[in-house]
Amino acid sequence: MLLGMTPTATANPSSRSILGRYSAGEWFGLVARVVVAVVWLVASLLKLPYLEESVLAVRGYQILPYDLAVVVGYLLPIAELILGLLLIVGLFTRPAAVLSALIMIAFIIGIAQAWARGLAIDCGCFGGGGEIALEEAQAKYPWDIARDVGLLLLSAWLVWRPRTPFSLDEKLFGPADFTDFPDTDFPDTDTFDSDVDIDVEPNPDTAKEDVTR
Repeated sequence: MLLGMTPTATANPSSRSILGRYSAGEWFGLVARVVVAVVWLVASLLKLPYLEESVLAVRGYQILPYDLAVVVGYLLPIAELILGLLLIVGLFTRPAAVLSALIMIAFIIGIAQAWARGLAIDCGCFGGGGEIALEEAQAKYPWDIARDVGLLLLSAWLVWRPRTPFSLDEKLFGPADFTDFPDTDFPDTDTFDSDVDIDVEPNPDTAKEDVTR
């Protein structure tokens, strides 16, 4: 290196791995989206072949009128399937997450009121439903509520930050923002070579000292 020259290294953004392209929050959103999607898909696929049991499960909560309970019992597995498909591919993530959160709130309220009223029912969350032994119901209610609260929180996260990696939303509406680095403007990676560029700039003060020696 020449005397009096100061090296300036410019990092190449294109060398960043795929993990570095997204913030930690966006990766967590991907996990949340897949978890909630899988739950909805499994729940719907277990219910769709036995819609009568789904109706029985809704009626078991003893909240809705009979006719409305029948409609909800038939439509709920279909709605769960649609939610699961939308979330697994990441399409219209925020509206799907809003509906997911609302259904989870309804589930939590339904289970809590059944527990408070001393009803002994299976939640019917993954098929089944209807009356079961009181001891079994009392043991399952806390776990059912805890699970639904966790899924509610994941859905709420997706409402807040719906853009996640590997989603159709990203393909159709653009990539997610670098929210962990809001003040950083990343240059266009196409303008960089694969290697690190070294720009050498003269240091006026040092060069002046060399001349006077």
